[in-house]
Amino acid sequence: MIPRTGIGFDTHRLVPDRRLVLGGVQIPHALGLLGHSDADVLIHAIIDALLGAAALSDIGALFPDSDPAYLDICSLTLLEKTREKLAESGYSPVNCDVTIVAQAPKLAPYIGQMRENLASALKMDVSRVSVKATTTERMGFEGTGEGISAQAVALISGENNEQF
Repeated sequence: MIPRTGIGFDTHRLVPDRRLVLGGVQIPHALGLLGHSDADVLIHAIIDALLGAAALSDIGALFPDSDPAYLDICSLTLLEKTREKLAESGYSPVNCDVTIVAQAPKLAPYIGQMRENLASALKMDVSRVSVKATTTERMGFEGTGEGISAQAVALISGENNEQF
């Protein structure tokens, strides 16, 4: 088994008249994230971390925003498709760790459900999924409420003939 790691980052602007979805959980808030899909930055960061670990490009290449098939799609569906793509290449996720950066709303009440959603989509135990949230102490675009970002790291494993 060859372990491989990847990192991911995503950010979206907060706008009126959109739902706020993070980790597949709809969160009550006056603003939502702007994007072609549901704009779930948490899941998008994990997808990029998984794809990066397997050297399978990135979320934009796999699920382009120019494709109407992905308009308003649930990002949990994209995460499931990413897991399938990894499996086709001989890899499976081992664990993931993600940090959401947002000044508001408070996310602690939703983290448990986010972890469960991610673990289900990745077909792994919830104990291997970490979700954290932090603020920027009102600095930067997250701190002023203009947007939300997420950073993720993922470990995958697979059997192949690669040498360290």
